This record gives sequence, structure tokens and C-alpha cells, in this order.
Amino acid sequence: MRTALEGKIILLTGAGTGIGRACAMAFASEGASLALVGRRKEKLEAVAKECAGSPLVISADLAHKAEIERAVAETVARFGRIDILVNNAGILFPGTAEEITEEQWDQTFQINVKSVWQLSSAVLPHFRKIGGGVIINVASVLGINGARQRASYAASKGAVVLLTKCMAIDHGHENIRVNAICPSFVETDLTAAVIRSAPDPEAVRRERIAVHPIGRLGRPEDIAGLAVYLASDASSWVTGGIYPLDGGYLAV
Repeated sequence: MRTALEGKIILLTGAGTGIGRACAMAFASEGASLALVGRRKEKLEAVAKECAGSPLVISADLAHKAEIERAVAETVARFGRIDILVNNAGILFPGTAEEITEEQWDQTFQINVKSVWQLSSAVLPHFRKIGGGVIINVASVLGINGARQRASYAASKGAVVLLTKCMAIDHGHENIRVNAICPSFVETDLTAAVIRSAPDPEAVRRERIAVHPIGRLGRPEDIAGLAVYLASDASSWVTGGIYPLDGGYLAV
């Protein structure tokens, strides 16, 4: 039986942990060949060992354009092309507009927005060579709604949401589809660190659960299922979509 992503080549950033790891496992199980990109090589290698198909591991700092271009070039050199780009890497500094430092603001936009733009720009010529492609941006429900202590993070994810829409409009005629997944609070290393840094971590955890009508926080695997769909030909008429995946958070 043919799998959903059989023969597809996927470049996945932030692949070493959390949502990225879950997406890697799901993509591999559906027959895709993977380039796993992230800063921590040991994390990427651990994920690669869990995936079928001997993924390519690329240690790269997405804060630097040269590293982005190298990641794309190494992927094409190994596999001959790129069919799908998944922009999953991201960082979060809690704080209000008054509390966030200039350095934190710049780092947030460098990774959460600028790297998404630069990676997308770098793969577009490769998509044209093969007659199309797919970009999936992992944004956030906080790119749709605001929240306390998320001034820089929410602003950056809002930028990703509108960048997604603009790219979908600009490149739809080239058979290039661009969509965004907007998770709510998913249990990852990043969100665990946010909870641990709170004065009362258990109280924060209860509060986070309480705002999700489904009664639990998200799991990385919840995001991976939608990513597989958006990467596959089953979503061939889907572009410019902004998909909250939030346990009902935005319904409240």
C-alpha cells in the first residue's frame, strides 16, 4: 500500500525535540526521506536513529543566512531535490513589551520570523525546478490571539501567520502551497522550561489545562498528524490556511 508521503523529500527544522521530533517520526512512517535540521547535533542523531530511511542530519544555526543556505544545499546534494519545507524552529522569551530586552526581541524575530522567510526564499527556486512544493509554518494560536507575558513571541507568530498568507497568494500559481499550523500549549521542552520558571509551576500547569476545553495540554503527536495531512497530496487544494490546533483554546 502506498503511504501518504512515499518518495517525498522533507526539510524539517527544529527537528531534535518536541513537535519537530514527532513530525519527523510521523513523516518517516509515511515514507518520506528527511533532512533533520537543528542546533544540537546529538538530539538530531537520536531522532534519526528512531526514524526509518536514514535521515540526513544537519547541525545548523538558523540565525545565520549562510547556515540556512548550507542546510538547503546539503539536502539537495543528498536527495536531489526538496518537496516540502517545514519551518518548526522557534524560541520564546516571556515578558511584556516593557520587560523584553532588545536582544530578546531581536533573537525572537531572527529565529521565529527571519529564518522562516530566508528558508522559504531559499527553497522556492528548487520548488520551481520540480513544478511545485509545500511549505508548512509552525506558528501559534498566539499569532491569532494575544496573551499575557508574550509580547515578542505573539508578535513574531503573528508575522508568520501573515507571511504564510502572502506566500500562498504569491506562489499559488506555481503549484506551491503554504499553510500554517497554530498550536496552543503543547508539552515540549520549550514549554516545560516556561512552566519550571514560574514561581508556582503546578499552579501554572493547572491554569494552562483549565483554558483548554478538551481538558489536557497538547502532545507533539497532535501536531504531527496535521503536518502529515498538509504535506501530503490529500491537501492539494489547501493553501493560505491558518489552522488552530488548540484543544478548544480559541473557542473559549
